[in-house]
Amino acid sequence: MSGSLSESPLNKSVREIPIEIVSEEEMALIEAALSAARSSIPAILSPFEFHRNARSIQSITALSKRSLSGRTVLDIEDSGDFASTQKKGKEAEPFLHRFRRKKGLSVTDITGTEWCEKQMESIHLRGKRKTNKAMEAGSARHKKLEEEIVRKVQVCVKSKEDAWALKLLNFIVGVNQLLFEGLTRELPLVGFTEEGIWMVGVIDEIRMPATETDRNPMLVDTKTRVRDTLPAEPQRRNGRLQLMCYKYMWDNLVAGHFSSKQFFYFFTLNPHSVLSEDIRERTADSGFPVETLDDMVRLYRNTFSMLPPAHDQLLLRYEFQKDNSLLGEDQFAFDSDLLKNQLQGCLEFWLGEREACYTPEEERWKCRFCQFVSICPAAATSDPDI
Repeated sequence: MSGSLSESPLNKSVREIPIEIVSEEEMALIEAALSAARSSIPAILSPFEFHRNARSIQSITALSKRSLSGRTVLDIEDSGDFASTQKKGKEAEPFLHRFRRKKGLSVTDITGTEWCEKQMESIHLRGKRKTNKAMEAGSARHKKLEEEIVRKVQVCVKSKEDAWALKLLNFIVGVNQLLFEGLTRELPLVGFTEEGIWMVGVIDEIRMPATETDRNPMLVDTKTRVRDTLPAEPQRRNGRLQLMCYKYMWDNLVAGHFSSKQFFYFFTLNPHSVLSEDIRERTADSGFPVETLDDMVRLYRNTFSMLPPAHDQLLLRYEFQKDNSLLGEDQFAFDSDLLKNQLQGCLEFWLGEREACYTPEEERWKCRFCQFVSICPAAATSDPDI
């Protein structure tokens, strides 16, 4: 088993940067639903010029302040194949314990649940989401943009402790790149939330502000579009939720809300496991030699203790997939109350406290892009002209 390390071409003196191969759980569910895929920001020059040569869509944030957790529940007689039945054994376990045990809840799990809980339920009970050409093109674009600032090299990974060490090392060196170069991409996060849940995620891009008076990193996410138009409000709302989750995780880690003991217990890791020789050599070359996973976790925590909270302003960018041109940007403010309400509603589903809800009637157009439409009774009640 192997992982990847990378070297920045921006500065040949920069040490190799470890890059984690993102798992399928980290893949964006939401953009696929409307034939869009995650991508990274297309340029590294003048990274702080957020609105240059772009159509303004400042009205995006003001368009809708409806609750992110707006949902619709159908009568039990209408449930069809989705109807609740008497469950026994493993099937009775909440989705969080059944499908995210020892993995943690990903930010994509949160955004996918907000998009449609019934779709999320079907993905886990009936099969994984199918990929399409738009997703593949978006992933290819994403990879190309990542390679603009990093060069991958192979690293030997022999155990799950090695895999986690590489993931944390990727974060540590990525932060160094952020501090010295003002820009980093594909930064992995793992943290413990106030709701008592372990969450994982990968931030598309982080930028340091151009002014010396403002030292709070800005979190950025770029979405690619098949059409040369800006997305509908539900997509923009979902993208804003994604970035707010990242800021929530970042700020919790900065505040010291990370228990090493709970981390090792939840992910069933041996803190005293000696890391592979390859990883130990890489960390020594990077200037912070470690021997065990516990050493790496301590370094992870120490790195966050020296960082400021993320900027309250978050940035979504929309890019035309055909020519990578910028369609527009949505810079918006973090809303802690809105986020916590959404997380609470999401966890009710994942913890099995209630049945999964259907998407609201006014958003049933989403059903046209769902692979489970043929077995979902909500699709039959939607207006085909929406």
